[in-house]
Amino acid sequence: MKLNQLSDNPGAHKHKTRVGRGSSSGLGKTSGRGVKGAKARTGTKVYGFEGGQMPLYMRLPKRGFNNIFSNQFAEVGLARIQKAIDLKKLDPAEKITEETLRKAGLASRSRDGVRILGGELTAKLDIEVAGASSGAIETIQKAGGSIVTTFKKPVYMNKKGQPGKKAQRRAKSAEKRAGREA
Repeated sequence: MKLNQLSDNPGAHKHKTRVGRGSSSGLGKTSGRGVKGAKARTGTKVYGFEGGQMPLYMRLPKRGFNNIFSNQFAEVGLARIQKAIDLKKLDPAEKITEETLRKAGLASRSRDGVRILGGELTAKLDIEVAGASSGAIETIQKAGGSIVTTFKKPVYMNKKGQPGKKAQRRAKSAEKRAGREA
């Protein structure tokens, strides 16, 4: 065997397709891009372009806004908790927390925790969650149980690690109110 007789196995090396090299190549004229003009060029995007006509996303009216500072709770009704107790998914003797509610399949993931809403309840429960409605608190206490809410709104800090201007103003006004009431 000589050096000029060495070669790859058949199919081991695939040649790169050379586009735009004549009509008999299969990828001539428009080089597989299908069109001429802006769509044939690299780096152009025409998503949503309607030929100069006012695009649909600009013609439709805009309504409302999305408050990024709002609290996001997974809400669970007392009736659903009672049903889970009846089905033996929850044990009323143990403390009910966000984790136990999630394991029972009653609460989904949320940024700020679980909030209990009102409903019918007969079991005596000890609950510790982020929040609860006033109706839910009444119902739980009537049934002989207790509820502890743990949610506290976060205080946003500035670059120096101090509370932001809004938090400082709120603290100052709270001190003034306390001074007036005393």
